[in-house]
Amino acid sequence: MIIDNEIQSTKKIIISSLKDLINFKNLEPGDKLPSERMLSEKFNVSRGNLRDALQTLEYYGLVKSIPQSGTFVADIGIIALNGMIDDILSLPAPSFKELVEARIFLELKGVKLAAIRRTSDDLVRIENALTAYSDKVKAGEDAVQEDLLFHLAIARASGNPTLNTFMLKITPEIINNFEKHHVCDKDTAFIGIEEHNAIIQAIRENDPDAAKDAMKKHFKALYQYCYNIE
Repeated sequence: MIIDNEIQSTKKIIISSLKDLINFKNLEPGDKLPSERMLSEKFNVSRGNLRDALQTLEYYGLVKSIPQSGTFVADIGIIALNGMIDDILSLPAPSFKELVEARIFLELKGVKLAAIRRTSDDLVRIENALTAYSDKVKAGEDAVQEDLLFHLAIARASGNPTLNTFMLKITPEIINNFEKHHVCDKDTAFIGIEEHNAIIQAIRENDPDAAKDAMKKHFKALYQYCYNIE
């Protein structure tokens, strides 16, 4: 969308300006950035757009925000910081195929870890998510969001916060693309209930290999669809 492109362009301009400011002022790891008010006035941008850019840099570990104290340059060295910001600025928006590839890569590993590490509370969350998905499908309603909440519950059960963070990061864009491409029809949604049950059964039995096989089977149709949409 045009609005999204404008937002991304503005964010990249602000990030580039922040990089220039850090270098111009010779800020070192641990140094404090000017306040949001000062930066928004200096760059002539809204506080909301500035905050979005800072949050992006914080997500990649390049700055650290401390409540009541301010935002500080991360302790990684200026050369690495400049290189990473350049990489961020050159990142294109991911395609649907790339999102699917990343999701499959993460989930095949995550479901194995979930089968090994899951707790009883994790099982309850996964089962509740599956129930919500099944109820929507049987009612003939769109269940894309419930489907992804099921997968996010598995990512959480992996016990790996970084993997879980990556899944949370890509989920909103996946939802947008699923709705845009109308990926899930009624037939595949009903099949999804069976496949989800196979996945959760393997997790319940602490069988990582069966969990991975069930997830691969679940993703087969999505992967084929993704590479036939061009």
